[in-house]
Amino acid sequence: MILGKALACSQRNLSDAASAAGDAAANDPVEALFIEQLRNGDSDAFDRLILRYSADIYAFLFRLTEDRDEAADLTQETFLSALKAMKSFRGEASLKTWLTRIAINHSRNRRRWWQRRGFGRTVSFETPVGDGELTLGGTIVGNGESVETEILRRERELAIRKILAELPDKFREAVILCDIEGMTYDDIAAALEISVGTVKSRISRGREEIRRRLKDF
Repeated sequence: MILGKALACSQRNLSDAASAAGDAAANDPVEALFIEQLRNGDSDAFDRLILRYSADIYAFLFRLTEDRDEAADLTQETFLSALKAMKSFRGEASLKTWLTRIAINHSRNRRRWWQRRGFGRTVSFETPVGDGELTLGGTIVGNGESVETEILRRERELAIRKILAELPDKFREAVILCDIEGMTYDDIAAALEISVGTVKSRISRGREEIRRRLKDF
């Protein structure tokens, strides 16, 4: 990964995010030891952190950005930021939730950076997934249905991705975390630093907007 367009979170924001974590890992001695090693700057522990969560964080960022290079840059920024903030992490949220929170902050910063420069983001159904030749459209596996049905399904998938990309950040993030990442309301609330009630409201409004715009399908 490269840091060519890196936009690091401020140290204050990182400290605030880390300080929001409490002692949930205290009941798991193995996880507590792992977190303590991370706090102490153990490079092997940090390597394990990357191996454990980098694929999930990358996948989440790819869904937010629909751009694999952007997602790769943001993933690296996320883990570099986590390394800087690790000493103040207390463990109230899970490590994955905490990393997701940092990833969201970086994604928001990058999105604002693009918007200030007048660059738009488009969603292509031919966007490659990973390093291979598979595209987003190709991830939809056929099941013996007619070509027409398959085309309509692909068009619907493309429409959903376009709608997601165009939703306000707060709705897009909540819907992706819930309906794609499968996170609980509590974990989404921790990642977005909002109440569970607000999480439910944003998911509901995001879903309703998707349904409204998909009515012709």
